[in-house]
Amino acid sequence: MIFAIQEINKNEDILGNISIGYRIYDNCGSTLSSMRAAMALMNGHELTLGNSCSGQSAVHAIIGESESSSTIVLSRTTGPFQIPVISHSATCECLSSRKEYPSFFRTIASDLYQSRALAQLVKHFGWTWVGAVNSDSDYGNNGMAIFLSAAQEEGVCVEYTEKFDRAEPEKLLKVVEVIRKSTARVIVGFLAHVEMNNLLEQLSLHNITGRQFIGVEAWITADSLVTPTSFSVLGGALGFAVQKANISGLEDFLVRDFWKTQFLCNEANMETSQNPCKASQDLMELSDKDDDVEELRYSTNIYKAVYAISHSLHTVLKCSEGQGCQKMVEIKPWEVVEALKNVNFTVKNGDRVRFDQTGAAVARYEVVNWQRGTDGSVQFRPVGYYDASLPSGKRFILNTDAIMARGTKEPPVSVCSESCRPGTHKVLQKGKPVCCFDCVPCPVGEFSNTTDSIGCKKCPEAFWSNQNRDACLPKEIEFLSFTEVMGKILIFFTLFGVVLTLIVATLFLVNKDTPLVKANNSELSFLLLFSLSLCFLCSLTFIGQPTEWSCMLRHTAFGITFVLCISCILGKTIVVLMAFKATLPGSNVMKWFGPAQQRLTVLFFTFVQVIICILWLTINPPFPLKNFKYYLEKIILECALGSPVGFWAVLGYVGLLALLCFVLAFLARKLPDTFNEAKHITFSMLIFCAVWITFIPAYVSSPGNLTVAVEIFAILASSYGILFCIFAPKCFILVLRPELNTKKHLLGKTQH
Repeated sequence: MIFAIQEINKNEDILGNISIGYRIYDNCGSTLSSMRAAMALMNGHELTLGNSCSGQSAVHAIIGESESSSTIVLSRTTGPFQIPVISHSATCECLSSRKEYPSFFRTIASDLYQSRALAQLVKHFGWTWVGAVNSDSDYGNNGMAIFLSAAQEEGVCVEYTEKFDRAEPEKLLKVVEVIRKSTARVIVGFLAHVEMNNLLEQLSLHNITGRQFIGVEAWITADSLVTPTSFSVLGGALGFAVQKANISGLEDFLVRDFWKTQFLCNEANMETSQNPCKASQDLMELSDKDDDVEELRYSTNIYKAVYAISHSLHTVLKCSEGQGCQKMVEIKPWEVVEALKNVNFTVKNGDRVRFDQTGAAVARYEVVNWQRGTDGSVQFRPVGYYDASLPSGKRFILNTDAIMARGTKEPPVSVCSESCRPGTHKVLQKGKPVCCFDCVPCPVGEFSNTTDSIGCKKCPEAFWSNQNRDACLPKEIEFLSFTEVMGKILIFFTLFGVVLTLIVATLFLVNKDTPLVKANNSELSFLLLFSLSLCFLCSLTFIGQPTEWSCMLRHTAFGITFVLCISCILGKTIVVLMAFKATLPGSNVMKWFGPAQQRLTVLFFTFVQVIICILWLTINPPFPLKNFKYYLEKIILECALGSPVGFWAVLGYVGLLALLCFVLAFLARKLPDTFNEAKHITFSMLIFCAVWITFIPAYVSSPGNLTVAVEIFAILASSYGILFCIFAPKCFILVLRPELNTKKHLLGKTQH
């Protein structure tokens, strides 16, 4: 401050014919002392020095203080008098209120920016689980509140938030215990350097190390924290610092004063009892002293504050080049405040000085990292910067490669829960922050292909999640194929049935002229055997990948062939009844139901089914369908009925003919033994009806390709039932008891 004032007083361009004076007070870290100093400054006690000052009021501006709490007291005390207060390091956001602090300015940025930048820094390294400790003061409480809000927006969780005051050792010990028990490896310390020093001492005393500290400008570059044991606690610490001072002439000014103090000498042209300073002083005497001028940081802010006041006074006093300032103008404090609001100039180091609407300077920070130098000393190494004046995407720049965390370039890991791999999703743990979660595998049919997914997505309908649940694969398409075991078994029984039918047909053909074959209506028998072979073969249309043509063929072929089969049986049943009536005296009924009528009957019943099938195929035919309903992990490729009415009409017509045939055969079951074929037809129809009545609920309830298997089973079972019940007894006689295949035997049995 003194350097800047002397520089201004020598500069004729600023306040040309007026000099600035000053008075320095030390508040000794006490807000009470700050209030006393403010009152003294406003009352003008002991401020005037003879006649060297004009008749203006005692003080026109106050520079201070360093800490936010003291600055708040100072600003509230001077506020009613509108005396401007400019602080170089009070960063509390609470001071941004122009309503409460209308005459407050600062050449440092508000903690609003630093707190948000801290949250971004933590997020940058993926530290989602941190602890937070702050000074129990306006500075610490306001700064921490902003950080917590920003951290929440960034998705960072805070395990604990503790605070203590420098005069509260009990609370400090509690904080140390909380840190010791915590699982968070990163600690954000929004502390004044005094509180940070106290915390550092206790952490070193309790040997609590291995934490990554994130610091603020108040302590991150404080030399007082550098001790022989502090690096074990703060090594690798990261934080935001005020930019280094770059003021030409300041180093010479400070070194000259330092030289005089150390060697107890004075400049040769000054009258003093001390010896004059010599250029040949023994510098070895200063070997244990450090030239730390280049490490000064707040000096720039003070320098700017002094110049801001001088520029505002320059405006109020209406100074002009060549004529100087109007000394007789009365300086009113509010005029200085208004002039400060409009200052906009550049100091000699190139920095522009102006205040925003809250009275603060533009936020510019240097990111520093606690590292050990090659000589073992602790260094505050710059590793990035934050500049709020830049566009949003360029404000925060970090050189990650230059950062050292406790001797290694690998940053520590500080998370409540490890990241959830793809294939899982996060489920929050009850009663804990959002950063604490369990990784739960995605349900079947769902997937997640990103890390830390908050939920799983359903696979598209035709896809299914893989075993890892991190991708979707096409679902397996399933249908009753010729190559699978069930398909092969059904094909075997189908072909076996066809072969048996052909054997029976061959046997009947060989014995077509025998009494037994003639007595059983050989023409209808051969037609029945032909239709049975078709019934067996139509089951093959149900096997294989469904297509548009196969779907239409399988149901219509089934309906028509079975109607043909039942029509033949119905014809044989009617023949039995007619033949019995023909044996009665005077009966001439057989001429009304001869071979031609039998053929027409079969043709008529079959034609009706053909008409039903044509209507079904014309209006709403069956079609191949991908069924996603029965199985989640696979697609059942099946034939949809198209029109359920058409399907049940075809099946119902078959059932109606079978029921009619069963009733007629049941009525003829007690006819003479010569016509015992009625009993065989009754049994065959009983089996047929039982199979298809059982088929209906089984068909409706069977899932997937089992529906097709049930339908094939019903076709084969009913076909085998008809084949064995009607033709097995006759084949037994033809093959094993040929002596019974005589007209005499048949007539004898009748007479018996």
